[in-house]
Parts: sequence; C-alpha cells; structure tokens
Amino acid sequence: MTQFRALLMQADGRPEVTEIDDDRLPAGDVTVDVEYSTLNYKDGLIVTRQWDAVKRWPHVAGIDFAGTVTASDDPRHAVGDKVVLTGWRVGEMHWGGYATRARVKGDWLVALPKGLSTRDAMALGTAGFTAMLAVMALEDHGLTEGEVLVTGASGGVGSVAVALLAALGHTVVASSGREAVNDYLLGLGATRIVSRADLAEPPARPVDHEQWAGCIDSVGGMTLARVLTQMRYGTSVAAVGLASGAELSTTVLPFLLRGMNLLGIDSVMCPVPLRQRAWDRIAQDMPMDKIRQTVTEVGLGDVPDLAEAILKGGVRGRTVVNVTA
Repeated sequence: MTQFRALLMQADGRPEVTEIDDDRLPAGDVTVDVEYSTLNYKDGLIVTRQWDAVKRWPHVAGIDFAGTVTASDDPRHAVGDKVVLTGWRVGEMHWGGYATRARVKGDWLVALPKGLSTRDAMALGTAGFTAMLAVMALEDHGLTEGEVLVTGASGGVGSVAVALLAALGHTVVASSGREAVNDYLLGLGATRIVSRADLAEPPARPVDHEQWAGCIDSVGGMTLARVLTQMRYGTSVAAVGLASGAELSTTVLPFLLRGMNLLGIDSVMCPVPLRQRAWDRIAQDMPMDKIRQTVTEVGLGDVPDLAEAILKGGVRGRTVVNVTA
C-alpha cells in the first residue's frame, strides 16, 4: 500500500491537499499516475458545491486527466502507456483528476496519440476534445466555404474552436459578451467579432438573412434560436453547451426551408472509437502553438480559489493543473 496526493473534498468545508492510501481508490481495472488535469467551468461548479453532482464523500474532482499507466488488467492499456481521459462522469460520480493517482475502467481511457504530450492533452482537455467533436460533426455534414460562427467564443470550447477552425482554413467569426477578450480572439484566428448582445434578441422572423456556413454554439437559449434563422441553406449548427438554458424557442421552418441540421455534441458518453478518432485528429490538426499561449499552469492547492474565479468569468484561456507540482 502506498500513498498519493489529492485535493480531497469532504461533505463540508474547503477542499485540501492531503495524502491518501491508494487502497481508497475507487474500483477499476487500470491505475494511472496522473500528471496533468484541467480546470473547466464544470469543475468550478463541483469544487464550489454549486452543482449537486457529487453523491459520495469524500471526493476527488477533476473531470479529465492525462498520465501514465502503472497497473492494468486491461490488455488494451499496458504499463507505461500514455493515456488521456475525458467524460464518463469522472470527477462527478467517480474520483477524478485532482490527484497524482487514479483508478478507472479501461473502457474510459484513450491512448494518447504520438506527438501529443500529457501537458498538451490537458491544455486542451474536455473543452478541446469537445471542440474537435463539433468541428468533425460539421465536416461530416458538409462544411463548406463561408463564415463559420462560434458563439461563447471566450470560453474553453469556444476559444479552442476558433483556433482550430482558423488553422483548418475556415473564415471564423467569434461572438463574445466581453469586449476585453476581442484581441485575444483575433489572435486565435477570428477574422471579426460579433457582440453577444447582437445575437441575444428574439428572432424577428422564422428565417432571416442567410449568413453562416456553419456554427459551433456553446450558449444555447435565445442565441441558438437566433442563429438558426440565419444559417445558409444545407448548413449545420453543432450545439455543445447550454450556458443560457436548455429551452429552445424556434419553429421547424429553418429546418424545412433551409434544409439545415442541428447536431448535438455529447463529450461525456461519446463512444470510444469516436474518442480515439477525435484525439488522433487533435494530434494531427490542432494548432498547439496558439493553444499553449492561452495556458496558465497551476498546482493542486490553487484550484479552490480558481474554481470560484472561473464561475465569475475571471479565468481566461486554458488552466492546466500540474498535479505533481
């Protein structure tokens, strides 16, 4: 029996970094020495207890991680393999990445593609993985030339989507409610910025002037309803988030008259073959030089304060948690 470090959450009180015996790890057939995790908006909700996702205490949060296999009963993952994990309710229902060790099901792990380090994997994390799924969905449904809109562009998914689409040669228009990040988004590859307020008003008519060749929407609500009326014929919207709510006030007319598609992106229960395909594409196409410029690296002890900050919009770009520091 050995010990590992973790940011341990109790049923009440502030999370603290502590040493834990590894026999307390949850059940699983693969043990991973974790090197990096990330701080996402969902992590902020969990760590600050503003979302009732945790059912068993004590708990280790962190919805994604990357590291090295140290023990395995799964023939797909050998000792020494580099792996990455996103989704499967890890960090919510199962202990997650805010620790130097994790034990999970082999089905949940994806082999880290060659050329992508564990730090780079978590510079992208769940947000980057989700952005790639959205881009792939648009491509699979015939993404063509023209302006591609990214809403919620200053967030984790949005900012990576802007950089990725630009790197793939698309003309990207970013929508954000924070003027202070406009230069940041232009630096990632956006050609122009649209204010979130311009998309937040209820649609004036069921179908409006055709503008967008594609859209990755991480806002939902009225923004999504407005964007649906502005899509060009035969195009698609990949919906990846519900920051403005799950209700959608629209009609069937954009779908009937414009022949468009609304594509739902689920990064949690995404099948393993699609996960591996997405991570392979990330290693091939993601502009990591730009992504690395957005990264702030922190230690486990910094997470509680940053969890509060991310919920207040006080965290920009990607936050990588070096759990070994």
